[in-house]
Amino acid sequence: FLFSAISRIIISYYYGDRNLENEWAILVGNLYNNNVLSMLRFGDLLVPNLWMPPIYAYFIYLHALLFGMSESLPIIVISSQIIISSLTTIVFYKIIINFFTNKMSLYGSLLFSIFPLIVYSASQISSATIYLFLLLFFIFQILNLVKEQPNHSIWNYITIGLIAGILILTRRDFILIYFFSIIYSFIFFKISLKKILLILLVTSITISPYLIRNYNSFDKIIVHSGLGYNLWKAYNTHAKVEGFYEKSDELKSKINLVKKDINYRINEDKIYLDEAKQFIMDNPKESFALFLKRLFSIFFIDLNSSQKNYYNFFHIIPNLIVALLSFIGLIIYDKKNLRLNYLILTMIIILMVYALFALLPRYKIYVLPFQILLSLKSIEFFIKKLSKNY
Repeated sequence: FLFSAISRIIISYYYGDRNLENEWAILVGNLYNNNVLSMLRFGDLLVPNLWMPPIYAYFIYLHALLFGMSESLPIIVISSQIIISSLTTIVFYKIIINFFTNKMSLYGSLLFSIFPLIVYSASQISSATIYLFLLLFFIFQILNLVKEQPNHSIWNYITIGLIAGILILTRRDFILIYFFSIIYSFIFFKISLKKILLILLVTSITISPYLIRNYNSFDKIIVHSGLGYNLWKAYNTHAKVEGFYEKSDELKSKINLVKKDINYRINEDKIYLDEAKQFIMDNPKESFALFLKRLFSIFFIDLNSSQKNYYNFFHIIPNLIVALLSFIGLIIYDKKNLRLNYLILTMIIILMVYALFALLPRYKIYVLPFQILLSLKSIEFFIKKLSKNY
């Protein structure tokens, strides 16, 4: 925790965000000033947000309520993120102690605590730090179900359902991890159907206020919109690993015809979805090649990134070392270990999801905990080999 906090404070001092920008400034501003979570406005109509998952906006908003909507707000938010990110190191330790000695787990946690991308992410106005903490805490709770199951109280299952609900409202891709975890726990961890249903119930209750809000606004049960837009960014004529955001004149014309009412975002997203589907159908080989490039990029590195400072030594070298070691670990780890299998399959789901869509460098952060664990497996394997030879 101490290494995590110190490293994050130093990096935040030099490289931390100092302003609320883009979507977060709009969302939090409308929430603070107009009591509406909205990114889009047509005259007096504030269109309720469906585009961005809401939790991080509410996280910033809570700080605004406590400390005011001032210029220092980003610094206050990042201070909270430093604490959360430092706590994430402890949760990571609690996960990997299931698979390694205490000494190896401490070394692995130290690596996690000072890994450049993880440290840097805490200094940015982004949901990455919050999501990583919640995701690892959810995984930690799932793994705990396997141990001494009869001694678990009802609160263990309520906690899992509650955290899962918050995660669904933090990043939409967690929905796949959630249902995979539920099915895996039922089949392989032998969690009873009654307890599985309790988790599902608590998750449903947790997201229900947002569902009710959306139903009242749009007359339909919907959690998020934006699938079409995210797919279109990844699959269009000029798309690369990072996607492509500039609209053609034809696409602009179609979007301009969308009626500017409460359902604007939903109808706009349908246009993006149709464009993406058409491109994939017309260019299946090119689309599959883009998928493979993104898969390589998130596991190893993006060979053609246009992002500023992507090829910084402190970013590339640690990522490459961990990627190579984790690739070996993926081959040699014990496939009979059900808990390890759960973690590896979760990593594969994350890889596949991000490979399907436009890839930003910060998405690597969600794969790193699994890669560090696999890297430790590789190191452990080599140490044992060397010990036998000498």
